[in-house]
Amino acid sequence: MTGTAQGDGNDFDVVVVGGGPAGYATALHAAAAGMSVALVEKAKVGGTCLHAGCIPAKELLQTAEVHRAVSGAGEFGIKSAAPTLDFSVSQARKQQVVDRLFSGLSGLLARREVTVLAGAGTLHAGHVVTVEGGESGDLEVSGTHVVLATGSVPRTIPGFEVCAPVVVTSDELLSITELPATAAVIGGGAIGCEFASMMADLGTKVTVLEAMSKILPGVDDDVAAEVGRSFRKRGIKVTAGVAVSGHTPGPAGTTVHYGDGESVEVGMVVVSVGRRPLTDGVLSTSRGPVAVEVTERGFIAVDELCRTGEPGVYAVGDVIGTPQLAHVGFAEGMMVIEHLLGRDPLPIDYSRVPWCIYCRPEVAFAGHSEQSATEAGHEVVVSKHRFMGNGRALILGETEGLVKVVAQRRPDGSAGQILGVHMAGPWVTEQLGQGYLAVNWEATAAEVAQFIQPHPTLSEAFGEAVMSLAGRGLHG
Repeated sequence: MTGTAQGDGNDFDVVVVGGGPAGYATALHAAAAGMSVALVEKAKVGGTCLHAGCIPAKELLQTAEVHRAVSGAGEFGIKSAAPTLDFSVSQARKQQVVDRLFSGLSGLLARREVTVLAGAGTLHAGHVVTVEGGESGDLEVSGTHVVLATGSVPRTIPGFEVCAPVVVTSDELLSITELPATAAVIGGGAIGCEFASMMADLGTKVTVLEAMSKILPGVDDDVAAEVGRSFRKRGIKVTAGVAVSGHTPGPAGTTVHYGDGESVEVGMVVVSVGRRPLTDGVLSTSRGPVAVEVTERGFIAVDELCRTGEPGVYAVGDVIGTPQLAHVGFAEGMMVIEHLLGRDPLPIDYSRVPWCIYCRPEVAFAGHSEQSATEAGHEVVVSKHRFMGNGRALILGETEGLVKVVAQRRPDGSAGQILGVHMAGPWVTEQLGQGYLAVNWEATAAEVAQFIQPHPTLSEAFGEAVMSLAGRGLHG
């Protein structure tokens, strides 16, 4: 399918509602293929990821990394005074990074001749989208195809309504200019652990409260345990298997109540219990029926190609209940356009997508954990290689963590296909690539073991783990 670059009046080949990663990826890929595209966004293109999520959070985590490096400089013979933190400067640098990326994205959309409409988009019958309340004014556009990519917002819990600066979600935390002396993070998932790690490394005394039996639910047990040990060593108190029941504000903060009558007094509460899909006002039946189903959990129902029940209407990203990861949204948007172009794209295998968590130590994984592989009926063999024996990790002074490879067990007991790769340790988010490819190309341990790892590198830990599975281990 092709169309005129600017559309025919208010009629476009594709109208995308939502300008976050899933939405702008859809728009850019469609425009690159010659389609006319309108992108409707009520705030700023880039969405939560760019403005109040991935990018600002990781920039502040990098602030914590620099603080640790300066604090530990004496170990390398570099004498310096103890570092002090001006968090307002950190926030200013964060905003510079965000602004530069926003400018670049806006320019790219303009060069691809995507029509960006500022306002809240609502889908009506007949593929009509109304745009209201923004700088573009109130107007209507229509698309041969419509893609809903409205994203998500932080979940809240009863009794912990947002009241900054005492009770905050990620939205407010990423804009504060002064860190509290003490904080409770409610929720020990990926986002909660990133915030806890960042705040603790910058001097805040942190307590993590998690309702599940461990922090990082869904992460391989050995990897989650590594993070837990690191947190405890750094003074982060982790209490799992407890529910919070409320809080009592005081003159210097608030007291959080949890478990069986336990409590902790803190200066700030960070509510980090996940994100809910944003479907408020996205659909309207005032002009006729729209066969887009919203599930009981609030997600838009789609099939394996992200098609809704309304012909010609798709949905992608956080709003459909797939892994809430920017790169998954990218992939979904591109898949939709490939489908519209008649190229028969393969559906995304969500069990094999890459996951990265940027706490200290970092976490990265793809494919089955040991537990999920066993639950799925696989007989497995496992190899683990720790960073404490890795030359580059010792040079860096970052030896916490391990690489764990899960493989199919053959009848003779040897390792076959690699089912999962799981890592905790220094810069593992930058090391996952070869493990991700091994899992998705369904490679065997023996096939991967024959390839050479450069020395000295952190990636040797993955090589050693795979070589051990293939009976060729050098150092383990």
